[in-house]
Amino acid sequence: MKSVFITGASSGIGESLAYYYAKEGATVGIAARRDDRLKAVEEKVKEYGGTPVTFQLDVSNQEACKQAADQFIQQTGVIDILIANAGVGGTDKLSSGDASTINKILSINILGVTNTVIPFIPAMKKQQSGRICIISSVAGTRGLVGHGGYSSSKAAVRVLGDSWDYSLSRHNISTTVVFPGWIATEMTAKHQYKMYFLMNSNTAAGKIAQAIQIGKRKYILPWQWRIIIPIFRILPRRLINLFSV
Repeated sequence: MKSVFITGASSGIGESLAYYYAKEGATVGIAARRDDRLKAVEEKVKEYGGTPVTFQLDVSNQEACKQAADQFIQQTGVIDILIANAGVGGTDKLSSGDASTINKILSINILGVTNTVIPFIPAMKKQQSGRICIISSVAGTRGLVGHGGYSSSKAAVRVLGDSWDYSLSRHNISTTVVFPGWIATEMTAKHQYKMYFLMNSNTAAGKIAQAIQIGKRKYILPWQWRIIIPIFRILPRRLINLFSV
């Protein structure tokens, strides 16, 4: 039976991935902060044929993440797939004079990944197998106006994943960094502007799971962004400024 651990599993991509693996009969570690949402996801995982192991977890808490990893491995005996999905968005609020907002984004999106992944690595090395997936974003390919914290946090985990792959591949551990565009989730539901190539989270989950399975190092979705990103990265700054708000 496959053993999968997912953070940010109470909604969006994380929730959809939990259901994807549940349908495969996996033991699914579902971790998130919102206990009420976790209970609902736990019931659906059971309905879909999976075995849920639930953790109310704040990924910015290093010790709590270590305890969750140890408990999950003790209970399952193995970790096949680890998905560091938890993250938050938001603007920098540069003019507020208060760094709290941007610091929260950086802490959850970067330290949340290191806190999630690193406690599982000794077990993966011992078993000489495992797949690690880190959810970055197309926003991590260039600084977005007003969203420097979010963009830089997603760029940071992109580089972390790239670096870790060198070290872990020799132990038969694959590292996949995923770059989603706009996915229909709670995070994007509040956006008032047009979201091009918006993808359903269940569709995204299936494509991400396939990328993890074949060990792709980088995966961009939807496919249109694979064309747009190289162009976006070389656009002159004066054109980027047109999107200033």
